[in-house]
Amino acid sequence: MIRHALLLTFLLVGAAHAAVAHEVRPGYLELREVSPGRYEVMWKHPMSGEVEIRLTPVFPGECADAGGGGSQQTGTIAVIVRTTIVCEGGIRGLTIGIEGLRETTTDVLVRIHHGDGAVETHLIRPVSPTYVVGSGSGKAASYLRLGIEHILMGVDHLLFVLGLLLIVRDRWMLLKTITSFTIAHSITLAIATLGYATAPVLPLNAAIALSILFLGPEIVRSMRGETSLTIRHPWVVAFAFGLLHGFGFASGLTTLGLPTHEIPIALLLFNVGVEIGQLFFVALILLLARSFRTLEIRWPRWVGWAPAYVVGSLGAFWFIQRTIVLLSAP
Repeated sequence: MIRHALLLTFLLVGAAHAAVAHEVRPGYLELREVSPGRYEVMWKHPMSGEVEIRLTPVFPGECADAGGGGSQQTGTIAVIVRTTIVCEGGIRGLTIGIEGLRETTTDVLVRIHHGDGAVETHLIRPVSPTYVVGSGSGKAASYLRLGIEHILMGVDHLLFVLGLLLIVRDRWMLLKTITSFTIAHSITLAIATLGYATAPVLPLNAAIALSILFLGPEIVRSMRGETSLTIRHPWVVAFAFGLLHGFGFASGLTTLGLPTHEIPIALLLFNVGVEIGQLFFVALILLLARSFRTLEIRWPRWVGWAPAYVVGSLGAFWFIQRTIVLLSAP
């Protein structure tokens, strides 16, 4: 029944994003008041591979562009633009917007350093691409929400977790496997966010796709009653590939360029958000499976086999797609 739950969930949620699955990297807008009403602006907007995501900050009409700064591209991760704006009377109570955000699946983290020492943080989302300065929900809620959305919008990460669910037979082993995956990606998420190690984005994305492709044949072996290291000890495979996926999760924070003193709390809350989103997704699949058993729904025989081939085929497609992007990169 878990196979049926997987197929239904993926068709309803994941298929719409299948061809464009990638890390959802947030944008980062920072305003720093250097003198009364004068703000230095740093706008770091994300890229998808080599394609720049078209987002533009829109400042209040009461603010004038004073120029200065410039732009630079940081590999295939983001483009940084710097400028200065002047807002007579300050920016509190005024509205900042992000043009083009409604057409994306990413968010923008806004941080404003006021001249009186106050700092506010707010996460602007596609459903509401504007923010009234001074009405922020606080940085804790922003980082937590960022982590939840990062895992729920990461179709490839979710597909890997779903692949593990298809292999695991009992609840104890499922708990062990999910815990192993959690510990592993938490380790590399922390290492990457704290700056101790990095992974190139394009090879990393291809490797994550390869981890999904790897699970396809393993699911088929499990369904046939065969065995392998993955089937006997799924927690080992979950840990090994979890280290890889952790670098992928880290892109949600490392692209922001957060101040050093704020990285630990951001890392903690972001990781908690990722775990909340992951546990929600696992619980959803288990509840669907239980519902199907209770309702005694009769499925065509091919439905039981379809999820294994969906996982393997999408893993292969993404791996080929990302490898082509990797090889064609300058």
